[in-house]
Amino acid sequence: MLTSTQQAKSCEMLFDEFRRERGNYRGEKLIFSGVGTRDVYNITAPFMDDGEQVIAGRVEDRYKEASEIMFFVNRKGEWVPRPGSPVYALQDPFISFIQGELVVGGVEVYFDADDPHFVTSWRTVFYRGTRIGSLEPFAKGPLTMKDIRLVDLGNRRIGVFTRPMMVEGARAKIGYTEIRDLTELTEEVIKRAELLHNLFVPDEWGGANEAHVLANGTIGVLGHIARMEKNNIRHYYPMTFAFDPATHVHSPIKLILSRDMFPEGPAKRPDLEDVLFSGGLVRIDGGSARVYTGVSDAEAHSIVIPDPFLEYEK
Repeated sequence: MLTSTQQAKSCEMLFDEFRRERGNYRGEKLIFSGVGTRDVYNITAPFMDDGEQVIAGRVEDRYKEASEIMFFVNRKGEWVPRPGSPVYALQDPFISFIQGELVVGGVEVYFDADDPHFVTSWRTVFYRGTRIGSLEPFAKGPLTMKDIRLVDLGNRRIGVFTRPMMVEGARAKIGYTEIRDLTELTEEVIKRAELLHNLFVPDEWGGANEAHVLANGTIGVLGHIARMEKNNIRHYYPMTFAFDPATHVHSPIKLILSRDMFPEGPAKRPDLEDVLFSGGLVRIDGGSARVYTGVSDAEAHSIVIPDPFLEYEK
């Protein structure tokens, strides 16, 4: 059932509920090679391009913030850079298919001229084309806004999820608007998106990572919710909710994964150990789904769990 009136729950409350109900599901690390000593994380789900499966991933030195988005293909169980594919100086890739075109996006980060480790601002940028080899830039989001995601609703309607920061006394909220064509994706349109309420408590935040049109016409949103405790320790959890584009009513958030469901491994920094950034979800016939996620800002994993969108289609 969708409801916009239920009050938001904190990450800790959601995690306590999730921990009591989750099953015994375990993720697995994906192996990336061909990038030297750099890490690959915050990946997309695999998608088809020129007849083969491709994953886009964030490629980064362990102790730096300057990243590249690269495209990978599977060769004998390892994901390797795809020859001839473009490389973008961006973070956190995402993809969608809109009105017959591939849309690829990422986060453009600006660094202080005197301190290459200090980030001064960021924004989401978008590329479009019929295939990876034909991608061209076409839009940028407002400064300091990540997690802008698109979904093709059909009938010449494109859903746009946004994530403005510091609005209405909250650290961040998710917004939603619609456009008819990719040429309408402008900063002004993104800024005017209607805010969704009762998703996050004021001192926590989150965003949409991927959106799926469900069988009943609602949108299943895969995203993340996050909180920060003292000493800037971050906690990120993959979550889902359903959104009705006709009424702008949404379901409550539910967590779908936590860090202890994946093998132990390194973290970029100690404050990022409990961070999962869900990049994509593939629904599987029979009621399961495979989720692809960045882990601790250092690795990329996947996991098969019960399809979290099924209940929204009832």
